[in-house]
Amino acid sequence: MNEVMIPLWAQAVVGALVIIGALITLLGSLGLVRLKSYFERVHSPSIIATLGCWCIMHATVLFFSVMEQRLALHALLIAVFISVTVPITTIFLMRAALFRARRTGQNVPPAVSRVVSSDPADSIENRY
Repeated sequence: MNEVMIPLWAQAVVGALVIIGALITLLGSLGLVRLKSYFERVHSPSIIATLGCWCIMHATVLFFSVMEQRLALHALLIAVFISVTVPITTIFLMRAALFRARRTGQNVPPAVSRVVSSDPADSIENRY
């Protein structure tokens, strides 16, 4: 089998990107544990996971491009999917949490939607 040696500069850059990505992800996990309310905690992992994923994706692209001696962009697809799905999921979770908080009477910003009422007094049982 023909083994390809990875140059020292590529090893250093790949190692640095992986460590940076892991540290960024660890920082997001600490924010998840440290912050008090759900509305504070939801931002930390969503933003940090995307940034950590991009660092590790760059390391993967560099590693496999040097190993295969051609541009390897397969990891880019994973990073794009994470960058698209994480914010959308976060928005849906935040909207559901806001709706629930309004229904229980917590002090949160009022709803701007005219389709769904968030007033607890305007429930289905009270309409009929």
